[in-house]
Amino acid sequence: MPVLTPQVDKNSEEFARNRSRLLERIALLDEQLAAARAGGGDKYVERHRSRDKMPVRERLDLLLDRGSPFLELSALAGWGSEFTVGASVVTGIGVVSGVECMIVGNDPTVRGGASNPFTWKKIIRALEIARHNRLPVINLVESGGADLPTQVEAFVPGGALFRDLTRLSAAGVPTVAIVFGNSTAGGAYVPGMCDYSIMVKGRAKVFLGGPPLVRMATGEVSTDEELGGAEMHSRISGLSDYLAVDERDAIRLGRQVMANINWRKLGPGPAQPARPPRWDPEDLLGVVSSDLRVPFRPQDVLAHVLDDSRFDEYKPTYGTSLVTGWGYLHGFPVGMLANANGVIFPEEAEKAAEFILLANQVDVPLLFMQNTTGFIVGKVYEQAGMIKDGAKMINAVANSRVPHITLLMGASYGAGNYAMSGRAYEPRFVFSWPNSKTAVMGPQQLAGVLSIVAQEAAASSGREFDEAADAIRRASVEQQIERESDSFFMSGRLYDDGVIDPRDTRTVLGIALSAAHSNQIEGTRGFGVFRM
Repeated sequence: MPVLTPQVDKNSEEFARNRSRLLERIALLDEQLAAARAGGGDKYVERHRSRDKMPVRERLDLLLDRGSPFLELSALAGWGSEFTVGASVVTGIGVVSGVECMIVGNDPTVRGGASNPFTWKKIIRALEIARHNRLPVINLVESGGADLPTQVEAFVPGGALFRDLTRLSAAGVPTVAIVFGNSTAGGAYVPGMCDYSIMVKGRAKVFLGGPPLVRMATGEVSTDEELGGAEMHSRISGLSDYLAVDERDAIRLGRQVMANINWRKLGPGPAQPARPPRWDPEDLLGVVSSDLRVPFRPQDVLAHVLDDSRFDEYKPTYGTSLVTGWGYLHGFPVGMLANANGVIFPEEAEKAAEFILLANQVDVPLLFMQNTTGFIVGKVYEQAGMIKDGAKMINAVANSRVPHITLLMGASYGAGNYAMSGRAYEPRFVFSWPNSKTAVMGPQQLAGVLSIVAQEAAASSGREFDEAADAIRRASVEQQIERESDSFFMSGRLYDDGVIDPRDTRTVLGIALSAAHSNQIEGTRGFGVFRM
């Protein structure tokens, strides 16, 4: 394959400006990630430790194979809401006893590990990823159940947690619960619905209703241990499979379970040795335009991400605003579709549809790299059939069966988000760079459209158009869309699987590809009707 050579001037003012602005965004990202790692704060962490308990991330460190990576997912869940960033739970992909797993760990330092609406969304998304990629699930359980003041938003969707655990088991994907403390009310079903259940002696409490509730409902007086203690469940009810003497022993038992499940990945391993890119990933910070209106070459990004910076471009002189081609990432073959100048024209849509069909024919995963303002508009393009050509691309994306991984590098506007395998099209993973924005259209365009509609409405009704009021409305709308299209805002609402530092792109994509290969890699040979 040809070697890509970046066509950027590292000594230019533009490179320095891009780098400076992206570093500012990364600094803000690091602040929010630190807030998520801090959990409930020093006071509650120390209170937790005083009870001889480890914070969730220390439990996680002991569980993972030493020196292995952990890809944390949805770390900004709840950002911009009334809830703590991270939504009182840690989710991510890590290696336990040599097995790639999805790990879900309650953070009891945040409101006792209670689950708010974002907690449920985050856990359900983690289990969705586990199901699609066939990843065993380990639950590190210590939660007081639902955050009662927000139960109206959490109760109904929260039932999907139990549904998904049972479906994973039915599909032959092992599920494990390690119970460190409270697992009450609805949370009691987590160890009940997992294949393996481990409980810490004198700590784990698993019951549908605690002593006060039981006394109120039945008049019966009982203790925590009698109702749901670890020893009771290990010796009497049979809910517990293993009784651990302490937290470290529970983690040891969890690792032992994973070592004994005889797990095999269904997808092929890397097709060739992984070779680092020839160009320093640090330079990605200067490659990416700080102004979303200014395009940048996706080849310059790929040069810093792909194995040995090699890329075999497909149809390089046709539909040039979309770059397509083949390469390897950490030894795995992958097909790339990357927006070059933002706009998707008819030629690009046809090129994309054909390339997706080819990838499905040879069972190769696809990486969608978004920087798009959507499909081209205008009389000429409408008459030329932009809608039917765009429909071909969306048809191909929607019905493709090879794994999709989507990376938001810049703009992700309009139907371009859909056509480039946005979240609604069920890619295996979606990651965002901190500079990216997602919306129906750009803030200025959206505000301008609303202004034009208001002017036409005033004219049709014979009313005088208030220019001053319109200017205020436009400014307000622009501010709203600017805020709501921000990568942190979108990630906070679980519309991606994490905002990442561009310099970590190769590592993140490599872990995602490896996880996808835990399941079969098989494309479809049939699509819907393509309009000609």
